Amino acid sequence: MKRLFLFIVLSILTSGATFAQSAKELAKERKELMKASKAELNDKATKAARKEAKKLKKEGWTTAPGALPLEKQLDKSYLMQYEYDVEMFPKYIMGEAMSIGGNYDAAKMQALELAKQNLAGQIQTEVTALIENTVANEQMEAEQAASITRSVMASKNLISQSIGRTIPVIEVYRTLSNKNKEVLVRVAYNSDMAKKAAMKAIKEDLEKKGDDLHNKLDELLGW
Repeated sequence: MKRLFLFIVLSILTSGATFAQSAKELAKERKELMKASKAELNDKATKAARKEAKKLKKEGWTTAPGALPLEKQLDKSYLMQYEYDVEMFPKYIMGEAMSIGGNYDAAKMQALELAKQNLAGQIQTEVTALIENTVANEQMEAEQAASITRSVMASKNLISQSIGRTIPVIEVYRTLSNKNKEVLVRVAYNSDMAKKAAMKAIKEDLEKKGDDLHNKLDELLGW
């Protein structure tokens, strides 16, 4: 179910593009999405939300008492993923996770923590690509580049700790045959705040090593 869910989201964002799609092609499609009218995007998101909600309900997923209807939650999720900044990067990063527990609250707490880790992994990947590209363009010394890369790769836990309050987008659950609760959550985090969290984590790691490369990164990336 999770793979299907992610596939549908990615299909909407990239208009059926494959994972092998180049960054240039993706940026072009994002520009086209930005040109689309708000009414058109709302219509697409609403149709996709209704379709996905129907499938999730068939699989036994439901919302907690007092929560927004599933269709509304999915609608909000899709609309947020249509938002991009001026550099054609998503305005929000989405993290998703599922967890099973003896009771609803325990499963939800674990799912939220896993979703946060998922966010941290995505942020780490984005920042790694940014730094590697910058380092390559600046022709930095091999040892300096390697030191920075190591700090980025080791920063996932620090990034997770630096992430502030996330935005709950989707929260559904189902009761399993053994009476345990399985909870699925999706949370959003502002991309600008995500970058700041990553910068803080990486700079702290470099500083702990007594490495002045954090100053070099400040200079190159404008941090």
